Amino acid sequence: MKALVYQGPGSIAWQEKPAPGIQKPTDAIVKIETTTICGTDLHILKGDVPTVESGRILGHEGVGVVTEVGEAVTEISVGDRVIVSCISACGKCSYCLEGVYSHCLADEGASGIGWILGHLIDGTQAEYVRVPFAETSLHQAPEGVAAEEAAMISDILPTGHEIGIRYGAVEPGDVIAVIGAGPVGLAAITTASLYGPSRVVAIDIDANRVEQAKRFGASDGIVSSDSDWKEQVLALTDGLGVDVAIEAVGVPATWDMCLAIVRPGGHVANVGVHGKPVSFPLETAWIQNLTITTGLVNTDTSRMLIKLLAQGRLDAGGFISHRFSLEDIMSAYDTFGRAAETKALKVILTA
Repeated sequence: MKALVYQGPGSIAWQEKPAPGIQKPTDAIVKIETTTICGTDLHILKGDVPTVESGRILGHEGVGVVTEVGEAVTEISVGDRVIVSCISACGKCSYCLEGVYSHCLADEGASGIGWILGHLIDGTQAEYVRVPFAETSLHQAPEGVAAEEAAMISDILPTGHEIGIRYGAVEPGDVIAVIGAGPVGLAAITTASLYGPSRVVAIDIDANRVEQAKRFGASDGIVSSDSDWKEQVLALTDGLGVDVAIEAVGVPATWDMCLAIVRPGGHVANVGVHGKPVSFPLETAWIQNLTITTGLVNTDTSRMLIKLLAQGRLDAGGFISHRFSLEDIMSAYDTFGRAAETKALKVILTA
């Protein structure tokens, strides 16, 4: 089969790889119908995730058709159209029983890490993928929903919802700011509407993405290159700052921005994947009664989001900006990697 293979920092190739087979009774093999590229894949390519080894097939999102199942799999059948979860969960360990699937203790990949596809084992940017723990790591794709829209459930929608909105403890009437209007930031903006905030402020260095964010539910947009960006944010509040600041980029500058605009007693929810250390000025922040959260998505709300998608309550199609054939994945990476120029959000790859 053909697959997108990581060859070390700065290098990927579309090449032949052996097709996967069943290794454990709980496995399933999925023929990829649709996949996509995540910002995390760009972090891997930059060398920010050193646990990804050369030779690894990248990708942790997708929709496809089951072609084979292990002997222990009874709730997923050959021929089922499924959404591949970015988090693999055994469903039996202590973390899984608490719904903290991101830290599944099974020994697939590495114990304590639920994100293994395209990280510690081969992923979805290929013609076929082996999915461990099929019954708890695959979701039935809803009838009548396009595969490219269902693929948004793999990662960005649960990530923005869980790590941004839920960890940020968004409540009715809150003013929230989302710093970074890329796909995950936009997913946080989209799912924020489920909780009734009074304002949702999108902040990004790219004026196009700030404008795009209004289609996803942002009430206000601010371009962070403006010299008075902070004053613009404070003017939208009572001057004390936002109730919830969501970091959705993963660089020190945007982390600092969150700390600069959150009010005393507020929440800072870090969603971005950071490849460098950030600073936390505890000498001044200790008195602010802040709640700081970080995390890897658990995908424990994926089934709820699938229901909303099936009911037309979520506009997943709005995230898609470009479409490519799977064989043209190198061009897709180039387009996605130059998002400021290409205006890319999610790029869809279809087999």
